[in-house]
Amino acid sequence: MPAEPAIDISDDAVLGGRLVLRQPRKGHRVGHDAILLAAACSARPGDHLLDLGAGVGAAGLAVACRVADLTVALVEIDPALAELAGENAKRNNLAGRVRAVCLDAAASPAAFAAAGLKPREADHVLMNPPFNAAENPSPDRRRRLAHTAESGTLARWLEAAARLLRPAGVVTLIWRADGLGGVLAAFAADFGAVTVLPVHSRADAAAIRVIIRAVKASRAPLSLLPGLVLADAAGRPTAQAEAVLREGAVLPLALD
Repeated sequence: MPAEPAIDISDDAVLGGRLVLRQPRKGHRVGHDAILLAAACSARPGDHLLDLGAGVGAAGLAVACRVADLTVALVEIDPALAELAGENAKRNNLAGRVRAVCLDAAASPAAFAAAGLKPREADHVLMNPPFNAAENPSPDRRRRLAHTAESGTLARWLEAAARLLRPAGVVTLIWRADGLGGVLAAFAADFGAVTVLPVHSRADAAAIRVIIRAVKASRAPLSLLPGLVLADAAGRPTAQAEAVLREGAVLPLALD
């Protein structure tokens, strides 16, 4: 099999320059989803966080920038992106607390253990799973891996999260708003205290994303929060969106 061509890399600043990332110029690029996911994470100093499907590490690194003494494992299936995630940890002076692991989020328990990721040791799991149907997949392999999900992908990722989290550990994920019903059904086996934050492009538009937080083995009921609106009628970022995406503010999901 011929080797993949070298990746054309760009250097990009997010969070108003608080985090600098190396990432491929083509294919899946870091966007609002990763930063919103990080802003929803309720990690505290001394916690251990796993970022499943980390890509170049944006979400996990953003949380590590915000939370002192947090240790993070960035789990990514693509070797080139996992390598970039490790480089990004070094570039942002986080290598002492953050490591990158090349591993499928749906790998076996034995594979996770071999990578030093043992059951019931994580306080938090972040995930931005691929959530598009397999029809008309992107011709770009990395974009396809990041965006296209096979049947059962979410269930396998949540099974891994439930195994890796300590009792009362927290999983936080971002998903398409029109897929909320399926996500809630997937949570039912192992998680409760589900809290949902809708994300709207404009105040008068239907939600485009949902950010969901849930607690392992909890039986507390579901909670639906007021939505986050990204832009006003003129297309300008709202004050709340600007605070989260540029200034590093947290979302209500992080305030447990």
